[in-house]
Amino acid sequence: MKVFHCDHCRHLVFFENFQCVACGHTLAYLPDLGVIGSLEPASTGLWKSPILRAENRTYRLCEQYLAHNTCNWAVPSDDSHALCISCRLTRVIPNLEMKGNTAAWYALECAKRRLVYTLLGLQLPVASKTEDPAKGLVFEFKADDSGPVLTGHADGVITINVAEADDAEREKRRVELHEPYRTLLGHFRHESGHYYWDRLVRSNPPQLSAFRELFGDERLDYGAALQAHYRDGPPPNWQDEFVSGYAAAHPWEDWAESWAHHLHMIDALETSASCGLALASERGGDSAEPFQKMIDAWLDVTYVLNNLNRGLGLRDAYPFVLSAPAIRKLRFIHELIAAARHDSESGSP
Repeated sequence: MKVFHCDHCRHLVFFENFQCVACGHTLAYLPDLGVIGSLEPASTGLWKSPILRAENRTYRLCEQYLAHNTCNWAVPSDDSHALCISCRLTRVIPNLEMKGNTAAWYALECAKRRLVYTLLGLQLPVASKTEDPAKGLVFEFKADDSGPVLTGHADGVITINVAEADDAEREKRRVELHEPYRTLLGHFRHESGHYYWDRLVRSNPPQLSAFRELFGDERLDYGAALQAHYRDGPPPNWQDEFVSGYAAAHPWEDWAESWAHHLHMIDALETSASCGLALASERGGDSAEPFQKMIDAWLDVTYVLNNLNRGLGLRDAYPFVLSAPAIRKLRFIHELIAAARHDSESGSP
């Protein structure tokens, strides 16, 4: 995530801010420019930004910004859609008549916008099922009030249980499942991994073959594998091969956990670089090769993250150790995304 400033007073602002707390200007994320812009009225229902790159551009606020205050993104005025790029991906929202669901919906949308921000930055395909019924992506936020809801992905539909937006409930589930890490944003990143496996690996024979060499054969019975995982837990030596215990359950979960981990790295490294964070590492031998350079930077950043948390009396922000096999899987994902970006830029199918 980049560091953003109000264009009027230069005060620091967060990605989720609706208004500058220093000068009071309305804020909105401008997805066509990739920045938080401070806005001024241009005409009825339209806004303009003083950002130089936004000269002669006008925007409308997302309908969910105006109607429910659950979004802070803008829509270019030449886009006829009432919803922003992120909100148009949501197909089912929680029942807002139920206590707590409005706050839960806001938290869910915040996490989804962070995911979409990263996906757009990586130039991955982000189209709704309205735009692309066959290959598009859609989110459904459902509660257990009409029966158990499983967070998961199927055919481009990502379902998130509304209970995951409740910090106390999510922590309870984390402890029950013996997980070192469980966040709402992590769920979005993990489930997006299943979606992009379908888009980038399933129908690409060379990539599918390479995937099986690293992650294993996904044709292994998925249901039986998950039952065994929840019954027996991960193998005792899972740290030698996997990024998390859950990744050991099945090759699909190994991929999704590794994909989510890669997105964690992308976001946190962008934030640290944008903040000018640097660590005088004594490891030596830092590589100029892009992926290895990324891993070296990540190890430095996680050292800072964990020491800062320990200094505040909190558990480690990054409770993971990356083995060589796990890093090879991350490299595969990194290079696959780069290849998809190249294909997109060159117009390849």
